Amino acid sequence: MINSAYTPPLDLVRRPRRNRQNAAIRALIRETRLHADNLIQPLFVKDGNGGPEAIDSMPGIERLSIKDLIKEAIQLAKLGIRAVALFPQIDPTLKDAHGKYAITDKNWFFTAIRQLKIEVPHVLIIADVALDPYTDHGHDGVLDPATGDVANDETVHILTHYATRLAAAGADMVAPSDMMDGRIGAIRDELDHEGFTQTSILAYAAKFASAYYGPFRDAVGSTTEKGTPALDKRTYQLDPANLREALLEARLDEDQGADILMIKPAGLYLDVISAVRLATTLPIAAYQVSGEYAQIHAAARAGWLDLEKARDESLLAIKRAGADIILTYFARDMAKSLRNS
Repeated sequence: MINSAYTPPLDLVRRPRRNRQNAAIRALIRETRLHADNLIQPLFVKDGNGGPEAIDSMPGIERLSIKDLIKEAIQLAKLGIRAVALFPQIDPTLKDAHGKYAITDKNWFFTAIRQLKIEVPHVLIIADVALDPYTDHGHDGVLDPATGDVANDETVHILTHYATRLAAAGADMVAPSDMMDGRIGAIRDELDHEGFTQTSILAYAAKFASAYYGPFRDAVGSTTEKGTPALDKRTYQLDPANLREALLEARLDEDQGADILMIKPAGLYLDVISAVRLATTLPIAAYQVSGEYAQIHAAARAGWLDLEKARDESLLAIKRAGADIILTYFARDMAKSLRNS
């Protein structure tokens, strides 16, 4: 018969629970920490003077006019968010098969960047470099009429001009997200040739053909009509099955002059983040994409997850995997939480 009044202690030298017994000890030995300095807030920008437009599939995220963009950047800076990534929503009437509006003088997105840099000069501006907001077919480049696939070299030629125009407008960093072969080297060469040697390149080194981009495409207006298949971008975005190919892409971008390497999406590709971290000394960024953000919100609204705890855990996992920088739609709220903790 077991004597319930006394249980002899186990003969244990190591008791790891001693380091978890109270909040003070847990904080003292915590290995991974989030900081507002390491977060980037993606922002969607629209033309005109209308008020913010809610994005139904992304709770709490809005399309902002230039005026509201400036206000938002000021508020983010006060919270400790020092960098924003900008994505334009282009009116369908300005789109065509070649995305010509991207490199015209009339492109209002250049004006948005210019004004933001004047009004909030201490905020780092990261400008997306891709043609999908500008093309009427929604692909990230110009289509080859013979094959219907994206024409790599012609697209790269346009992207290099677009990146240079973004730098001239005041972007501190350009972020090619198209996954064309050779675009990092071509953009670096043109930036340097035009005198923008200090403009950094945040390369989407490993951008996977993910099912988690849907809300983003709604936000920038590059989605297909409801009831029609999503665009097939598998000839240029990475196969989700391939890790070694991601390492190859990261190495090529580093060799061509990238300053920071990005993995996208983040949460489903923690192994890729970790592997790239081991393969390079460059800073690593990871993009917690719109679908990751939306699913956490959806589960929280259904009462299945605690929103803040799920948010924090998802971001810690990305940081723990090896990301130095995280692009996340939670950046604003996370910065508020960190400030109050």
